[in-house]
Amino acid sequence: MIEGVLTKMTSDSKSQNQIDYFLCFDNSFLHVNQFLDKKISISPQGCQCLGCQKKIDSTHFKVFFSRGLCRKCFNLRPEAGDWIISPELSKAHLDIEDRDLEFEKKYQLQPHIVYLASTNKIKVGVTRKEQMITRWIDQGAHQAIKLIEVPNRYLAGITEVALKKHYASATSWQKMLQGSYIDVDWEKEKTTALDFIPPETKKYINSEPPNPVQLEYPVKKYPSKPKTSRIDYQNLQNEPIVGTLKGIRGQYLIFDDDRVFNVRRHEGHMVTISVNKPESILIF
Repeated sequence: MIEGVLTKMTSDSKSQNQIDYFLCFDNSFLHVNQFLDKKISISPQGCQCLGCQKKIDSTHFKVFFSRGLCRKCFNLRPEAGDWIISPELSKAHLDIEDRDLEFEKKYQLQPHIVYLASTNKIKVGVTRKEQMITRWIDQGAHQAIKLIEVPNRYLAGITEVALKKHYASATSWQKMLQGSYIDVDWEKEKTTALDFIPPETKKYINSEPPNPVQLEYPVKKYPSKPKTSRIDYQNLQNEPIVGTLKGIRGQYLIFDDDRVFNVRRHEGHMVTISVNKPESILIF
């Protein structure tokens, strides 16, 4: 049994066979792949803001807002600025502050990638170059390619806006968790997509053939009709989420009865995690 505050799972794609997932807590971490085919229980214990670290019990749950932040931190902290979700709103390249210019320069003024990824359809997205593979894993992509690399988040954002007129910008989590995907002619797709990018970023086009990355997830059984399990203090009344783990994809845990649990959606939730055979689980 281990107690801690949930944050999004970290991942390691260095293995040639499949992705390794980890849950990281203050003083320990769990290799989540160890839970496959084991019955686990996730028991809610309240919330803790990932910003100010304030603990919030279930009677004040409405104060907890989004991205693991309380409402106050969500409205004030730079990592929750609008430019995170809408990179075209980035202004650090103009030396204009949104909430914290030093923070915004650190994150916005670095190489960014505009990419195409596929599951059951092709989607466009933006990410910092240093976390490109991690971003694709978090979205549960089957394959992905780097479309264009630009020097800051604003240029990536306006490129994404142009491409969203022709490509989806969100993944269908149900289709992704059913294991469905399409075959893509990436060379043809890249050529087509580059015709749509704005004039400001055309000088960053790389004419090299695309090199698609294929990602293999630790899934033993995909659900036929995935249903979401959530920690909801008003409806679940602190009842644990219990099931046999059959797979991990994106930020989802997949259980044997077609239920799925989105770890990232529950960032900031304090939980107790237990497993039916604790002697076989290593805690680092």
